[in-house]
Amino acid sequence: MTRLLSLDVFRGITMLLLVSHGFGIYDAYRNPQFEHAEWVGCTLWDLIQPAFTFIVGVAMPIAFRNRKGDVFRHVLWRTFALIVLSNLLSNFGKSPDSPLKLQFINVLCQIAFSYLMCFGILQLPFRLQMVVATLILIVHNGLFFWTAGGFDPVANYAAAVDRAVLGYNYSGHYTTLNFLGNGITVLFGCWTGLLLQNVPEDGKRLRILAISSAACFGLGFSLAPWIPMVKRLWTASFTFFSAGWVLLFFAVCYWLVEVLNWRGRWTFVASVIGANSIFIYSFSQVLSGWLSRGLANFDGNKFAFLGPPGAIPHYLLVMLVMWSLCYWLYQRKIFFKI
Repeated sequence: MTRLLSLDVFRGITMLLLVSHGFGIYDAYRNPQFEHAEWVGCTLWDLIQPAFTFIVGVAMPIAFRNRKGDVFRHVLWRTFALIVLSNLLSNFGKSPDSPLKLQFINVLCQIAFSYLMCFGILQLPFRLQMVVATLILIVHNGLFFWTAGGFDPVANYAAAVDRAVLGYNYSGHYTTLNFLGNGITVLFGCWTGLLLQNVPEDGKRLRILAISSAACFGLGFSLAPWIPMVKRLWTASFTFFSAGWVLLFFAVCYWLVEVLNWRGRWTFVASVIGANSIFIYSFSQVLSGWLSRGLANFDGNKFAFLGPPGAIPHYLLVMLVMWSLCYWLYQRKIFFKI
């Protein structure tokens, strides 16, 4: 199977939204869609991680088919490397007085656990894959009901597990066991990758993606009255609702790029950063604040003369610098992969 430009474009658009702080719109207008929901609900910003992890899933069956040798050993190595990189990034730049802290909630750690989980599930027949995925959602979400803490931000069972294992809880009430719900999002991506491998007709691919998106929206809304839509716990209702949006976004991107062949500068801009997503994510985690502060010294303190809307050109400038770094790597065919 040839490389899908639409996948690189979709990944690139997701990363451009991330590294630009939502194109500065939240800083300019405090638009809640460019910030995480405080607890229950789903915003545009909440869809970035599902989109990124879904893309990881799409690439998995394609990569496994092309890889020679011991695939399981590669999966274990990649899982370990992502966990190490995640902890390096999360502890980088801390004060010398602050102790290093082991964590498993960073996006890269969540991808690592989900990657390993989905690899195991993919070894099963497809119907059994669906059964296992359903059981994971039932048990994970059922434990919120079956334990005293319910969906309380502090007292829920997943938070209790972190206190018992790590000795602390993450800020923002995230939990390590989010990877169970996130893993199902990755699995949706894996199934999409298999669809792209096994169904050659564009029209049929798009119909299946559209039907799957509508089904996920329906399941998400149906579950929401009983299982709150909480991204910070990656509940079943959030899993399906966010997957509905991600499948829809990917279907539109696929239709534009692969079917209509609408390609040009916009696809190039997105694919340049999409081809080096690990590099740009790591750079943004460690150095985006430094870069933003440095550029503010040259652009009039985030274009302060424009008032709050000045945040938009400032973060677009930050994004341009980051994109230029990716372009420099792209020209030299340097791609960071794990």
